[in-house]
Amino acid sequence: MIGSALVIARKDLRQRLRDRSAIVLGLVAPLGIAALMSFAFKGTDTFHFTLGIVDADHGPVASALIQTLQQPSLRQIVTISPAASPSLASAEVRNQKMAAALVIPAGFSASVAGGHPLAITTVTSVNNTIAGSVASSIASSFVAQLNADRLSVATALAAGAPATQAQRLAALAADLRIPEQAVQRPLGAHELKTISYYSPGMAIFFLLFTVSFTSRSFFVDRAQGMIDRMRAAPIHPVEILAGKALSVFAYGVVSLATIAVITSAAFGANWGNPLAAGALGLALVFSVVCLTALVIGVARTQRQAEGFSSIIVFGLALLGGNFVFLSSEPPLMRRLALLTPNGWAMRGFTDLATIGGGFGTVVLPIVAILVFSAVVGTAAGLLASRAVTA
Repeated sequence: MIGSALVIARKDLRQRLRDRSAIVLGLVAPLGIAALMSFAFKGTDTFHFTLGIVDADHGPVASALIQTLQQPSLRQIVTISPAASPSLASAEVRNQKMAAALVIPAGFSASVAGGHPLAITTVTSVNNTIAGSVASSIASSFVAQLNADRLSVATALAAGAPATQAQRLAALAADLRIPEQAVQRPLGAHELKTISYYSPGMAIFFLLFTVSFTSRSFFVDRAQGMIDRMRAAPIHPVEILAGKALSVFAYGVVSLATIAVITSAAFGANWGNPLAAGALGLALVFSVVCLTALVIGVARTQRQAEGFSSIIVFGLALLGGNFVFLSSEPPLMRRLALLTPNGWAMRGFTDLATIGGGFGTVVLPIVAILVFSAVVGTAAGLLASRAVTA
């Protein structure tokens, strides 16, 4: 039985290697799209913008704001560019020479000590909402600190401090900081690079096309009498299906492994621990084998097989997050992704690239994929044998 299945698998693999489209879909296309994704999103992992400053005040508080923006912690995010007037700053933002601008009005420093402080104006553009949000956040944080300082001075004066000490109290308050602040701290996870997401995403997407190739090959063989000649050998129907399955499995494993090696070496993609990624890939390829058998069992003609395959390929790719980050999808789509083997595989590869770890990181995705494969494989086993004997 094993010998006959191996012969059939070798025959299918030879046919597939002679078919250039199979090589393109299994290797060239996913590598090409992964490379395009890498170049398209290159530089988006970091954020930096030019912020215009209109200082019409030239007072100590305005100088403190400018010094805050020039701190080393903000230099990686923002570059300060002086502007002569609010109208000029608006024009620069409109022409995208500046991403956003802050306008400090004349008399701002003096008004902070009074009861009606002047407002800082934020100039933003609809073409760069992220920079506008960051600029507004910076201005809001600075104003919140000013209000805290003013409140502390007012509290001290209300508690009985001499009014003549107001300036000294203000100077002391300026050295204080709001005690409760949000601080970003790493939790041990690495940042997910775009290439590390789309390399497995595109590899899995084009792996799903194996369903179409193999099912179409089966019906071509049946139409040409190849299946009948195999059975006359005699070869049991199970051996024929096993041979087809072995060819799918071998092709899928080689395709995934090759893409993983090339994208890691050439583009810096992170697939995670090789053993864990390999186990996850094997489980995924096995699910593709089961899907192929199901299509062969359900379809009655080559055209039906191609139609069912297209529905499966694009349906799973859209639900499983091969084109867009799962984390950016609505909650319903994220739940639906967990009904697909490729959705679990994308989750597993993403965890390996960010959290790291070994086999324990992908145990749940592997189990989920195997459960899916068991359900689909059982249905395929009941239907596919009839396709061989039909």
